[in-house]
Amino acid sequence: MAGNKTTSSEAQSRLTSEKRRGLMVALPLAVFVALALVLGWGLTRNADDIPSALIGKPLPEFNLSPVKGRTLGLSSADLRGQVSLLNVFASWCVPCREEHPLFMQIAQEGKVPLYGLNYKDQARDVEKWLNTLGDPYTRTGADLDGRVAIDWGVYGVPETFVIGADGRIAYKHIGPVTREALGKTILPLVERLQSEAREPRP
Repeated sequence: MAGNKTTSSEAQSRLTSEKRRGLMVALPLAVFVALALVLGWGLTRNADDIPSALIGKPLPEFNLSPVKGRTLGLSSADLRGQVSLLNVFASWCVPCREEHPLFMQIAQEGKVPLYGLNYKDQARDVEKWLNTLGDPYTRTGADLDGRVAIDWGVYGVPETFVIGADGRIAYKHIGPVTREALGKTILPLVERLQSEAREPRP
């Protein structure tokens, strides 16, 4: 009888140990799978699908001095009264260089005013950047410490906002603006907002 009890106890002990080993293997695997799913979901999302808490709300109040080599700074008052675009950029930002030709095109066509918010840049660098690549901005404010960008909920540069004539933020594009995003989303929204702004109010 004693031998049977010992054998039964040893069997239970082995079973418990096997369960523990199984959990030790399964738990890290489950965590890895969960992380992989989250990462995969993040990679498949479009950057401009990230929601912004500021959409539909009045633009933040600010007043910035002009960047070096320019005479016109940028304030919140400049962004009210007409539909406009605000581009957050920096001379050290590689994707900003990619989208810049599209902004030069926008400036040449004159369909919508484009304003620049220069983010944490060196004065001489941004001056050289605009003089070399061209300056598409109606006004450009120097956000030297990045505080204004924080108020706008900026994740990083570049980012571009569509602002309604009522001074409310209508859309936020994260990352470099592409020709597709411009043609399918940004400019159609600008045209709709401009049409709504022209309609007489009751």
